[in-house]
Amino acid sequence: GEVRDGAALDMLQAMNTGHDGSLTTVHANTPRDTIARLETMVLMAGMDLPVRAIREQIASAVDLIVQVSRLRDGSRRVTHVTEVVGMEGEIVTLQDIFVYDHSRKALLATGLRPRFLEELAAHDVTLPMEFFASAGGMR
Repeated sequence: GEVRDGAALDMLQAMNTGHDGSLTTVHANTPRDTIARLETMVLMAGMDLPVRAIREQIASAVDLIVQVSRLRDGSRRVTHVTEVVGMEGEIVTLQDIFVYDHSRKALLATGLRPRFLEELAAHDVTLPMEFFASAGGMR
């Protein structure tokens, strides 16, 4: 379900203790904002945790962010499929795997190969590399 407050800390702790396959929803404007919202909600738990520790928990627990946005016409579309890569210094690093192209009205691959593919393969899930090939004009 949706996480809204200090319960985000409990969620992250559960996700980091072997509960693979977890799913939640968070209200945020972008994938980067999702990280900031989770951080803020964990701080609401009142545990006085260092920000770096919170970010490490997020980076360890969250593999993928799927951003759904409302477009100008009122429809909702997946606008980003973003992988949480890890930490660089104090920052949770992200990479967009797919991004919505408003002019083409399509979700397009960025050409970046997700790091979680090896984990999927370990569970007998394989995706063709063409699935992630850049769709013209994307990086």
